Amino acid sequence: MKYIILLFLIPFAFGIQQDYSSNDGVEWQTDFNTALKKAKKQDKKILIYFTGSDWCGPCKLLKKDLFDTNEFQEIAKNYELLYIDIPRKKGVISTEQLKHNMDLMAQLNKRGVFPNLKVLNKEGKEMGALSGYNNDGNIQKHIKFLKKHIE
Repeated sequence: MKYIILLFLIPFAFGIQQDYSSNDGVEWQTDFNTALKKAKKQDKKILIYFTGSDWCGPCKLLKKDLFDTNEFQEIAKNYELLYIDIPRKKGVISTEQLKHNMDLMAQLNKRGVFPNLKVLNKEGKEMGALSGYNNDGNIQKHIKFLKKHIE
């Protein structure tokens, strides 16, 4: 019986590493190459979100204040979304996913700033970046940044 249950749980465990879907229906990829392929196919830019999901207070607040809003959901339709988590606790993400995320951070977030938003064009070239969050609920700087890179 234990093995049957495990067989049903394994696809879910691997599925978690494929995308990060929040409660609002916005789908975040977790693999750079997948996001890049989708961006090219759909002629979209890539929005990368570097976060420390289990330790970064401003990251947690930014999720609530920005990513969980209807306004972001509308803006997100114009981007291929890539969620790069660097948690401190073991087991939050797989070892392979953490290696992938650390490699990407070494390339695109060399200073290790969290939260950090990066916009890349469909070829993977950086178009802009916005780091930090004031924790004051004012997300207009983030909204302006995201809308600026849609055009």
